[in-house]
Amino acid sequence: MDSSAIKAPSFIHALITFSAVCAIIGLGLFVYAVNLHSLLLLCLLTAAGSAWCLYRGDFSPVIKAMNSGIERALTSIYIFLMIGVLIAAFIQSGTVATLIYYGLTFISPSIFLPAGLILCSLMSLATGTSWGTVGTAGVVLIAVGTAMGIPAPVVAGMIIAGATFGDKMSPVSDTTNLAAMAAGTELTQHIKSMHRTTGPAYLITLLAFTVIGMQYAENTVPADNINLLLNGLQQTYQIHIINLLPLLTMLLLIYLKVSALPAMSAAAAAAVLLALTVQDAQLTQVLNALFSGGSADSGIAALDNLLTRGGISAMMWTLSLALLALALGGILDKFGFLQVLIYNLLRSVKRQASLITMTISSCFIGNMTLGEAYMSIILNGQLYGEAYDQRGIDRSVLSRSLEEGATLTTALIPWTTGGAFFAATLGVNVLDYAPWAILNWLNPLIAISFAYGGVSLVKSQTGITRV
Repeated sequence: MDSSAIKAPSFIHALITFSAVCAIIGLGLFVYAVNLHSLLLLCLLTAAGSAWCLYRGDFSPVIKAMNSGIERALTSIYIFLMIGVLIAAFIQSGTVATLIYYGLTFISPSIFLPAGLILCSLMSLATGTSWGTVGTAGVVLIAVGTAMGIPAPVVAGMIIAGATFGDKMSPVSDTTNLAAMAAGTELTQHIKSMHRTTGPAYLITLLAFTVIGMQYAENTVPADNINLLLNGLQQTYQIHIINLLPLLTMLLLIYLKVSALPAMSAAAAAAVLLALTVQDAQLTQVLNALFSGGSADSGIAALDNLLTRGGISAMMWTLSLALLALALGGILDKFGFLQVLIYNLLRSVKRQASLITMTISSCFIGNMTLGEAYMSIILNGQLYGEAYDQRGIDRSVLSRSLEEGATLTTALIPWTTGGAFFAATLGVNVLDYAPWAILNWLNPLIAISFAYGGVSLVKSQTGITRV
């Protein structure tokens, strides 16, 4: 697409287009309960028509813009599919069953939520991936937690809070490095700055889940029920510590900085090998499960529900939703709709706290319109850099605001790649778990409150950002 042949939209044009997209999603989702895929298709048609009005030639530039939105997320799409394969393979190998068995044996409901939060935090800190954490530890924790009588949305919120904490803070996370690069600050300065707002938010989240967990202290599953589940697991699978080998393989490879896709593929291969040897499964059965999902036939409905998930087919709903959202984001980005809105609003921002609030808010809006956090981080990092310099605010404050507005909030929006993936993997709707993903909405609120209170507002020492 020849960008020189396309004039930028006016502020009014961009505002009308963006407002129409928001109205379609808001009214359709919350008032009329329309299917989300249909709503995104309407948004895509609306944005495409609005973009074509700028060009008034053939439709190919609009198609190219849609393609560009999808192309930039191809790695995420591959990971979508591999996570489905991985979950199915882990079920076939007995990895998930073994973790559920040990969880029911050693963990009590009173400490389950804070312990699960810490586990997911440590795992995502070590690996730098929230998706890998949710797709492995998350699948097990949702099964164990619901078996203990804790509501699934509460457990899912805890899992996502812990997984996204590590994704935000880990030095090996792609979003952590991307935010530092987009803002033009050093990685160490970026992480140090994030500690100022994320630390208090995490402690409050941990305390909240500790208090919430106490409400389920007396929810201990009766011994007969636990024994029934444990016996069902033992009769369906060979429970042995060697079944944890696929999970350990993936964690080790990611720790050694092997890319996510090869690490997941190696873990899936190890799981298939265990399914064929330890679990004595048939090769045809295992390979079919990689597409249709893992399953169990223990005769215990609750247990079979926990172990029937995953597979490529289970990710198709998520994948189709993500493709629509990414195509929509490609149009809004390539034709400059979001950039025009932010640039015009930025001219009216005077206070430092207002600038930080606007950064976080526009990252959230960027997630809603672009469909994923990566482009929102890059776009807003480029748009706000000079404004932070002019107001004497260190670029590390910009980089942490990018993460607070983009990395954390993507899990709270049903049609983003992250929100759709988490919902599909854990089997809980985004709007159901969102109130319980405490860190994800609390951290941005604390960051904004600190900004207006003048707390943790790092000033540039020379009036120019440290780079």
